[in-house]
Amino acid sequence: MAAPSCGAPGAWVRGAGPRSGSLFTLVSQAFCSTAAATRPLNAQRLAERLRAQQREQETKKREPTNPIQRRVQELVRFTRQLQRVHPNVLAKALSRGILHQDKDLVVISKPYGLPVHGGPGVQLCISDVLPILAKILNGHKAEPLHLCHRLDKETTGVMVLAWEKDVAHQVQEMFRTRQVTKKYWAITVRVPMPSAGVVDIPILEKEVQGQKQHHKMTLSPSYRMDNGKMVKVRTNRSAHVAVTQYQVLSSTLSSALVELQPVTGVKHQLRVHLSFGLDCPVLGDHKYSDWNRLAPQKLPVGILKKLGLKQSKARHIPLHLHAHQLMLPALGSRKEELHLVCRLPRFFAHSLRRLGLEMPNQDQNGDLEAGHLRAQ
Repeated sequence: MAAPSCGAPGAWVRGAGPRSGSLFTLVSQAFCSTAAATRPLNAQRLAERLRAQQREQETKKREPTNPIQRRVQELVRFTRQLQRVHPNVLAKALSRGILHQDKDLVVISKPYGLPVHGGPGVQLCISDVLPILAKILNGHKAEPLHLCHRLDKETTGVMVLAWEKDVAHQVQEMFRTRQVTKKYWAITVRVPMPSAGVVDIPILEKEVQGQKQHHKMTLSPSYRMDNGKMVKVRTNRSAHVAVTQYQVLSSTLSSALVELQPVTGVKHQLRVHLSFGLDCPVLGDHKYSDWNRLAPQKLPVGILKKLGLKQSKARHIPLHLHAHQLMLPALGSRKEELHLVCRLPRFFAHSLRRLGLEMPNQDQNGDLEAGHLRAQ
């Protein structure tokens, strides 16, 4: 006797009689209904398994064999991992990198490529996740944290937040009145000469004429050379006083690790002073390496070779500017100065090692000692 078919419930080929037929009808209906109930679940699991296998195969195919392409993927992975995630994921990542927390302040390590404030085209920014971060740190009833200052989108490092708005205003006033000591680390293309000094050149914003009109900050010197003599010129009313102390911490023939201490806080001050004042642009500064155009930074062959890249891939190099230290005066119940140090991001540390630059060791007070970069 043939088994019933599920194509038509209750259908059977041959049997001993009507009673057998009715029995087969009941059995086949039960069998087919059970199979129909389980089939979609099994099919769904099978489809998910096939999709996972397909993704794994595609990932293996995408893994480049070319060392330059591998290096590009490494840079992209280091610098873009938090730019397109859910706000909850970003808040969780920030909470894992807390540098300091007390009843007044929370100090975070700002990742690369994330703007502090929102704006046109901005999908995710630090200010968006402050309410979530506050709840992670202080429970679901916590009020949102408040920004005390800002860092550029491409700059990494120490960022101070406050629990209360009035505390945030106090810290903002400290920044405005230059009571806060800030120290940045930058990798530069070429080596500043002399190896330590002060750049005191006003800065203003200008429109750049070209194929694509845009605005940049630039120098507005108070003096110019006239027949071999230094002549004072009239100060542009739009120019801002800008003063930067700098010191070379380590150098090779074509690059340097430089510590920068901005005395003033003009927009893009450090990048402009390094590029246009000292002719040593920050590695990965695709905006200020060339005044006339917006284009990937042109790098010496030696640097490209050490970084494992070609010039055509230089656009993937991130800005190597890091807010390394911050010293805040006494605030509220805290009677002593707060000294904050933020470790380098992975891409920055890897570039130091590739370029053969030494990173000084630091004690708890921030004093520098010569030392070699440890692998991370």
